[in-house]
Amino acid sequence: MKKFAENMLDFIYESPTQFNAVEVSAETLEKNGFEKLNPKENWKLEVGRKYYTTKNSSALVAFKVNSDEIEKEGFRIIGSHTDSPGFRIKPNAEMESCGAYLKLNTEGYGGMILSTWLDRPLAMAGRVFLRGENPFKPVEKIVNINKPVCIIPNLAIHMNRSINDGYKYNKQTDMLPLVGLINEQLEKDNYMVKLLASELNVEIGEIIDFDIFLYEYEKGCFTGANEEFISTGRLDNLSMYYSSVEALLDSDSKSGISIAVGFDNEEVGSSTKQGADSNMLLNILERICISLGKDRQQFFEAIENSFIISSDLAHAVHPNVNGMADPTNRPVMGKGPVIKVHAGQAYTSDGYSISVYKEICRECGVEYQEFVNKSDQRGGSTIGPISSTHIDIPSVDIGAPILSMHSIRELGCSEDFYNTYKTFVKFYEI
Repeated sequence: MKKFAENMLDFIYESPTQFNAVEVSAETLEKNGFEKLNPKENWKLEVGRKYYTTKNSSALVAFKVNSDEIEKEGFRIIGSHTDSPGFRIKPNAEMESCGAYLKLNTEGYGGMILSTWLDRPLAMAGRVFLRGENPFKPVEKIVNINKPVCIIPNLAIHMNRSINDGYKYNKQTDMLPLVGLINEQLEKDNYMVKLLASELNVEIGEIIDFDIFLYEYEKGCFTGANEEFISTGRLDNLSMYYSSVEALLDSDSKSGISIAVGFDNEEVGSSTKQGADSNMLLNILERICISLGKDRQQFFEAIENSFIISSDLAHAVHPNVNGMADPTNRPVMGKGPVIKVHAGQAYTSDGYSISVYKEICRECGVEYQEFVNKSDQRGGSTIGPISSTHIDIPSVDIGAPILSMHSIRELGCSEDFYNTYKTFVKFYEI
């Protein structure tokens, strides 16, 4: 269990953005015999082999072809997402302040807890596009500038005496990262392009554009009296993405098609070509069927014999603010994965899909919990109900319970992540 958690921490630290996460997991898949499929080419799949494909370098679908009777045995799918809330660097980002400071213009991505980003050394990562031989085929480079290059400083309490009474942070004015002092060594103009050119060892003129995000430089760690907790950024949702890919690697599946899919852009609504609110997964499922010689009727039969686990994280009851939890459904860290339920279908779980997951937990000896929002407050949602609008496959929403969701550092329990992973392995193997 501890080793699993250690490896997950390493993966999260090596994956500061969705682009890095897909790159790292693709390398792992290839080391374990998975072949990369080009979506622009004809797929010729074979039973007993393993494959993966990507979309936008930020979403990934990996699968094993266990059988050629998929019309009877269907698809076993675990869905998650690769993105996390944070700050994206804008074009023309350099801003001079007070005639002395250089800061960067950024915009928020998703709903983060803003105050947690203050006074923390920040690094940068993402992707850069370089000039290629064809305008439609620029050269893509995944980058990770793994050093503390900037920081978002707080205002001293002496200048805001009411800060502890509550403060509404403005993303455009309060949350801009400080890079350094403008002097002979640090010029204002083209700081970002020069930084990226230096990192990639290319000429400035080769850089066309970039998608670069900030992230906390400090690596996650174990904490708690018995080191039972994990404190790190991006647990939401790299922990579930990592667990699903690892379960796919470790499972000995005999029937149907085992699939792990990591969508992008869940934190901003999923309405992109690589998000859950697209036909990305549906198209891949159909291509799998076609490449195995199945007709459209058999494809529909396969869909009817399939099941999806939508895996995102869940809210644990807070030790200091437990009144925000439902009176009778109060998940606790260390007590196993959480089944998420919502009458309005913000979660896709229903009686049938919940029963399936409970039986999976029973078969692998894992304790489970249930989460329901308080009836007088709005909760969040997941990829589950969004993807269900494109693929009519029974689905259950589950996830490990955590605290501090959408903070720059979230808090979970090693045992919960490991037990969730165990249910994923069992799901593929049944």
